[in-house]
Amino acid sequence: MRADRPGESEAVHEPIAAGITEGEQVGKLVCDDYTLSPLELIDAVWMAIPDFRENYELPDGMFRTAVPAFEEAVVRELLVNALVHRPYTQRGDIFLNLHPDRLEIVNPGRLPLGVSPRNILHVSRRRNEGMARVFHDLGLMEREGSGFDLLYERLLASGRGVPVVREGADSVHVTIPRRVIQQGVFRLVAGADQRYQLTQRERIALALLAQTDGLSAAKLAERLELEDPAASRPWIDRLLERGLVEQTGRGRGTRYVVPPELLRQAGLDSLTTLTRVQPHRLRALTLEDLDRFPDSPIADIHRRIGPEIPRRTLARTLKDLVAEDRLRMEGARKWTRYRPVAPMERDRRRGE
Repeated sequence: MRADRPGESEAVHEPIAAGITEGEQVGKLVCDDYTLSPLELIDAVWMAIPDFRENYELPDGMFRTAVPAFEEAVVRELLVNALVHRPYTQRGDIFLNLHPDRLEIVNPGRLPLGVSPRNILHVSRRRNEGMARVFHDLGLMEREGSGFDLLYERLLASGRGVPVVREGADSVHVTIPRRVIQQGVFRLVAGADQRYQLTQRERIALALLAQTDGLSAAKLAERLELEDPAASRPWIDRLLERGLVEQTGRGRGTRYVVPPELLRQAGLDSLTTLTRVQPHRLRALTLEDLDRFPDSPIADIHRRIGPEIPRRTLARTLKDLVAEDRLRMEGARKWTRYRPVAPMERDRRRGE
């Protein structure tokens, strides 16, 4: 096992002399003591690299919070996965490539049959059954899972991005970020978990939504590596019941967002944009826009009130307003134009 510390460029995997030029390898540690037990080996790697134990401070109101550059449970899980799931019939070292902004673990061999970067969160194949049993008995891993659900949970809940898995011709690369993207996510998820005792799936889903301006049902399923949006219901249902997540739209237009008040309390309100706009507010914006610019196509309305609003959502709002006789629609297809119906005209039509 080798622990490399390259600069901004990709790591060099062949043993070379350490260089000092920016962009080149600046340090290399080799861990090849075959007398160590699995527990001792994991501890040795963790203790050998000072960066793993570094902290940096983030502002938290009047105070500052120390955040680890790399969470110990995440690094240990990556090491365990690399040791247990590599093919031992193939020669090659396990590389830990430490960059300024990320950690990359490179394992020789490809993923087990049936596992891909797109389903690794849900599919587990134990390539080395005997070794998996030993690591399980030592308390280093769960035999029934690959551990990637833990990586997702810990990284997302700490305000970082998800692990990125890439499969090469004869290697697997797993990259985790060093820096926190949204520090308020940790506060939000920790508070919700303390109050409602969330499941691991619920913590992952809540952290994903808190880091975004909301996700459609299809996009959430994609981020959770699920084939069907309906399969995300076990991840999201209880969050909806507890008011931790809100649902807008219906059918294919379903969208999930974290309520603005919860974002404000966690210091994430800077994320709030028109993507989270409530239906009644979107109706008001649409009517106000058409009062100023009557006879407008949907493309112009969309551009003026907020391109970040899903076009399908705006189209549904326009359709509802036409059905309520608040707007008049003229033309068809790309020549369709909308204009407001005057109150007097609307009252006259109702009288007829």
